[in-house]
Amino acid sequence: MTSYDVVVIGGGPGGYVASIKAAQLGKKVAVVEKQWLGGVCLNVGCVPSKALLKNAEVAHLLREGGRTYGFKVEGLELDFPAAVKRSRQVSGRLTKGVGFLMKKHKIDVYMGTAVFKDSSTLTVALNEGGEEELKGENIIIATGASSMIIPGMEPDGKKILTYTEAILQEKLPESVVIVGAGAIGLEFATVWNAYGTEVTLVEMLPRIAPLEDEEASSEVEKAFKKRKISCLTGTKVESIKKVKAGVQVTVTTPDGEQVLEAEQALVAIGFRPNSGDLGLDKIGVALDEKGFIQIDDRMQTNVPGVWAIGDVTGKLMLAHVASAQGIVCAENIAGAETIKLNYEMMPHATYCSPQIASFGMTEAQAQERGYDVKVGRFPFQANGKALGLGESAGWVKLVTDAKYGEILGAHLVGPEVTELLPELTLAQMMEMTPAEIARNVHAHPTLSETLMEAAHAAEGEAIHI
Repeated sequence: MTSYDVVVIGGGPGGYVASIKAAQLGKKVAVVEKQWLGGVCLNVGCVPSKALLKNAEVAHLLREGGRTYGFKVEGLELDFPAAVKRSRQVSGRLTKGVGFLMKKHKIDVYMGTAVFKDSSTLTVALNEGGEEELKGENIIIATGASSMIIPGMEPDGKKILTYTEAILQEKLPESVVIVGAGAIGLEFATVWNAYGTEVTLVEMLPRIAPLEDEEASSEVEKAFKKRKISCLTGTKVESIKKVKAGVQVTVTTPDGEQVLEAEQALVAIGFRPNSGDLGLDKIGVALDEKGFIQIDDRMQTNVPGVWAIGDVTGKLMLAHVASAQGIVCAENIAGAETIKLNYEMMPHATYCSPQIASFGMTEAQAQERGYDVKVGRFPFQANGKALGLGESAGWVKLVTDAKYGEILGAHLVGPEVTELLPELTLAQMMEMTPAEIARNVHAHPTLSETLMEAAHAAEGEAIHI
């Protein structure tokens, strides 16, 4: 048996960040990872998908952008397998980087599956064979989540896919039905459509991007329809049947039942926590009705010495939130100065085209909570950099409290808005007002000027609209 101050189960964005922070704070640390360092995000999620999206952007430009940008392409051949291979190279480089960081911080890595023997002991079945017993004064559970599966619509990796099969396959489907119009569905719709695939999005809720501001959803749907992506909202999937040519997806729309035919179906309806095979019942860790691990503001479970972070807690299933939780958790374990996370003000980013970025309350939510809401907005159509880029769809919307000037939230749709968001989240965290953002001189011409202009608008002093 080997003893550690901290043992982390899971080497994803939450787990590996927590382990590094704990090591920096002087703790002896080990990580147990079942499949791959970097987790879903670095291997089959947010990182390789961004590489695919860049290839898709270029593909769309070559296929559709000639009239706008003044070029002609004859005999264009797009190599989708090459795009997938590039995404794997990007992923591989980053996962190797995580391995390097483990060595740099003298963190022991055990590739295998961990199960609790008691609240401070793990039995690890090693992937290479054999077992190890690890003793941890503190054990952090960072095992993430897996795709939610609809009974009767189980993926086979060929005709019915989850995001894992979708991101790894080198074959470009001729047609796809995507079940679920959240971040994953919107991003895959963008990639496949750019390469010429016929894409149909099916969303049970009344709008695509259903967790975003209503105006943001509307703006993205308008852009998708312009790209000939079919969006069926308020539509329930009844069944997915595999047939020789692909799949038949039976749906109930507001206008009645319809059968959609496609080569493949991607099921992207949400996630379930990876909490079932850890032996948590043995040590009495509290779970909610969906199996998510219950934690306090310190990331501690109800069992002393057992902590949990990331998707397995269900707090907010985003990689950067898992990393932030990992740092706070390590700091609490070490007794270092730390903070309490405000999940409502965490940034959200969807990398479809146009991109969506947001944090905080929507306008409707702020009104429901009784705020005297003041909104500042600015369209990219009035931004010189966006016009120069040929990407003028969308806008910046700043939601504020009229009484004190407090920033309550922001919602952005448009070019590279995911890169613009940190100025606003930092301003909110530091309790700045729109007046102060407006006073901050922004370089011209840049996309970031839209933030300044929206702030001016929130103060009732719009300059360029």
